[in-house]
Amino acid sequence: MKEHHYRSVIKGATWRVWATADTILLSWLFTGQISSALKIGAVEVLTKIFLYYLHERIWMKFNWLRVREIGPDGIPVTKDHHYRSVIKGTSYRFFGTLDTIIIAFFVTGKYSQAFSIGFTEVFTKIGFFYLHERLWQKIPFGLIQETPVAPMLSATGIQEPASPAKAIST
Repeated sequence: MKEHHYRSVIKGATWRVWATADTILLSWLFTGQISSALKIGAVEVLTKIFLYYLHERIWMKFNWLRVREIGPDGIPVTKDHHYRSVIKGTSYRFFGTLDTIIIAFFVTGKYSQAFSIGFTEVFTKIGFFYLHERLWQKIPFGLIQETPVAPMLSATGIQEPASPAKAIST
């Protein structure tokens, strides 16, 4: 299933609220300074929304680990397999951690604090991102519905036509 751009923007904003709270908390724990933690969080809001939007749009181009199902209304829908959510979260986390380390270093001036914040959030953010992705799988807002495909008649009986969205499981 395809998504409108505004769905990606809203997903990015909801993720950013959740993730920024996590970054501020971790930054405060490692620096001991709420002012540094808030500065790191404030800069991240700007850089990470852009990063998340870009990441979403790139992943929309690939159907890898997507599963096509028939929805309750009889219309076919394409959903992400759990593995896709894990891999997608891991790829985003790589770039997100790099961004956090750079921002934390510029704010604190200390490599050790920047790396501590960045490496700790690898674990917290992958878990939170997975939960965020799974939640958004249940929200139909901004999805572009696929049109039902009429079956084709073959010599051996009715056969469903192959479509790009269909050949995406495993």
